[in-house]
Amino acid sequence: MPTGSTRVVAVIGDPVRHSLSPVILGAAFEAAGLDWACVAFEVAAGHGIGALEAMRTLGLAGLSVTMPHKVDAARGVDVLTPSAARLGAVNCVSWEGARLVGNNTDGSGLVRALEADPGIELSGMSVGVVGAGGAARSIISAVGESGAERVVVVNRSRPAAEAAVELAPAVARLGGLADLAGCDVVINATPVGMGSDAAMAIPREVLRAGQIVVDIVYHPLDTPLLGAAREVGATAVNGLGMLIGQAELAFETWTGLGAPTDSMRAAATVALARA
Repeated sequence: MPTGSTRVVAVIGDPVRHSLSPVILGAAFEAAGLDWACVAFEVAAGHGIGALEAMRTLGLAGLSVTMPHKVDAARGVDVLTPSAARLGAVNCVSWEGARLVGNNTDGSGLVRALEADPGIELSGMSVGVVGAGGAARSIISAVGESGAERVVVVNRSRPAAEAAVELAPAVARLGGLADLAGCDVVINATPVGMGSDAAMAIPREVLRAGQIVVDIVYHPLDTPLLGAAREVGATAVNGLGMLIGQAELAFETWTGLGAPTDSMRAAATVALARA
């Protein structure tokens, strides 16, 4: 139970009641023996900077930021990490003395998850990313930093795709769906396949045996894309790892401790099964 000395972190968004952050981080705090708690606050669009001021006033130990506040959070913190500065968006806020530091861990959370399980090193690989929205942009930036040899960006809107390519200019280029067949790793960084959506952002024809196919969607955990990937002999990776990877990075940033990954994954799995 919370006490008078409980440290509080929060997740803000609109909507936010579906967020698994309180469950995942709550399990992490319990496993680490910390008197900490995570709560969700539904903050209306346009009030993100006000939420950061509330963080200062209330002394919140950390803040996770979801849509539609990531850009406002980048404007409201005192310091941006290089990743957040490149992307102009923040999803994790922490303290550095009296200053608020904004970071973006969307892409690094995915890279971390791939390195941990199933043990994929992106260095030297060819990676295809479908999408050019906020999550896709963060993934492209992080994959570019991971040592990937080539990043192919595929998106319906050419201007958005061109802007995304600039986040990893040394290795990224524009491409089409057909180019994904030549990639070692293929990532769906769009919401296609979420919920009851049976559509696939990536056609089955470009999937092949030996590829690693990643879908950042985590509800449901098994999307039509991942089913098609397994059918052709590819390795299928769902979005739970990225979700856990982001939470691990937040936990470690806020507490200075190593994240209890097993407890976090178990809590998320149970919560998703009940959803």
